[in-house]
Amino acid sequence: MNNYWSGYGSMMSFGSNWTMGAGGLLLLILVVWTLAWKGKALWKAARKGEKIWFVALLLINTLGILEILYIYVFSKKNEAHRRTKALARQTRIWRNSRENIDGPILSRESLKMGL
Repeated sequence: MNNYWSGYGSMMSFGSNWTMGAGGLLLLILVVWTLAWKGKALWKAARKGEKIWFVALLLINTLGILEILYIYVFSKKNEAHRRTKALARQTRIWRNSRENIDGPILSRESLKMGL
């Protein structure tokens, strides 16, 4: 009776003579490259609370290209947008606090109309 795995003995053994060829080395470099960028991008997306980006970066494998674009392009746009919203919110809070202290803040238009 023949053993099914008997013909695969040379492929299954990983003895001390196992060496990595040029293709294996390239694959190892690509894996390390991808994992480094993916880790950094996932960390940044998680810290910012961007769930859609986190899932996209986790599932889509582009050898680090999407991750690099997210880190240096897309997350910068989001930061600028968040800063603008935060500045507008702070200005609104400041104006509201000033109205409580000094009375309503009048614009030039309202002064021209005599309000």
